[in-house]
Amino acid sequence: MNVTNSQSPVRVLIVAPSFGILGGQSVQAARLLERLQREPSLEVGFLPINPRLPAGLHHLQRIKYVRTLVTSIAYVLSLLVRVYKYDVIHIFSASYFSFVLAPTPAILIGKLYRRKVLLNYHSGEAADHLQRWQRSAIPTIRLVDSVIVPSEYLVRVFASFGLPATAIYNLIDTSTFRFRERSPLRPVFLSNRNLESHYGVDRVLRAFAIIQERIPQASLTVAGDGSQRQALKALAEDLKLQNTQFVGQIAPAKFADVYDAADIFLNGSEIDNQPLSILEAFSCGLPVVTTDAGGIPDIVQDGRTGLVVSRGDYVEMANRALTLLENPVLAKQIVEHARQECLKYSWEAVRDAWMSAYHGLANHDARHAAGERALADPR
Repeated sequence: MNVTNSQSPVRVLIVAPSFGILGGQSVQAARLLERLQREPSLEVGFLPINPRLPAGLHHLQRIKYVRTLVTSIAYVLSLLVRVYKYDVIHIFSASYFSFVLAPTPAILIGKLYRRKVLLNYHSGEAADHLQRWQRSAIPTIRLVDSVIVPSEYLVRVFASFGLPATAIYNLIDTSTFRFRERSPLRPVFLSNRNLESHYGVDRVLRAFAIIQERIPQASLTVAGDGSQRQALKALAEDLKLQNTQFVGQIAPAKFADVYDAADIFLNGSEIDNQPLSILEAFSCGLPVVTTDAGGIPDIVQDGRTGLVVSRGDYVEMANRALTLLENPVLAKQIVEHARQECLKYSWEAVRDAWMSAYHGLANHDARHAAGERALADPR
């Protein structure tokens, strides 16, 4: 579909985490915002779920609990002031308590102002969230006009709860994540996930311990931060890992450098959806060894675009990683297929789907208003 600017631009407000909350949603929101703002048929604004307080009140956001309260108040006030100015409210969403704090107020205020609401749900924990919170989450989601998810996996999850959803894939900027051919493949490994228990970085460490028994000079970079940081560092010490560094949270501008320095990507997720880090590894030319958590098998085909092991099986993860080093032909084929897979996540591939989503909602609203005017004036 090729949307033209035959009418006034559709006004879209993106409600999402800013880079103040580093993570997949903030990265995806920033990439999408940059592209959408170039579209002449759209007028796009951004409202962060984590607004900065006015000068003189910044210190309140450094106090635990107080930070949540004052940020939530500032966020709701921002919604009340800005939402009515737009046609479509595009709300990024995670799960559990985050769903209550961020998407729910935006949904309710969007409907209060009778605006079209698009919920863009990203969490791989959707099944558990909807099951545990079904009395509140499901009725809230039913209020929205459209649910967009980044994977067919989440389409299936939402359908199991009677909620229709449409898949529009995550956006990868292949010009930023530069491809590099790795020949020969070195035992230089990378993990780039938030350091939370459901991302299974502990499995990556245990797999690397097995790899290092075979290849003592092997190295591992652990990028990311989170609640498990100290526990994971302690595990690395217990496993007596060498050449292992925890580099903390990486700013988006530095992502490409981190991938470029590595040769193989390891992912140990227990729960997941469509990890941006795996797609970024594809784009950079890193062969991927990953678990089969959530929607990962939809993007990583075992033996074709990566190597897939069962969740928790760090022994097999180590063995498959060693297979890549021992079989350069297989590694090269995987990298080539994965690079082709990335085309599905380019702006050229997803642009029309987003244009259709926005214009479809806005045009529905316009048709409805025209119908009401016709009924009011039967002439």
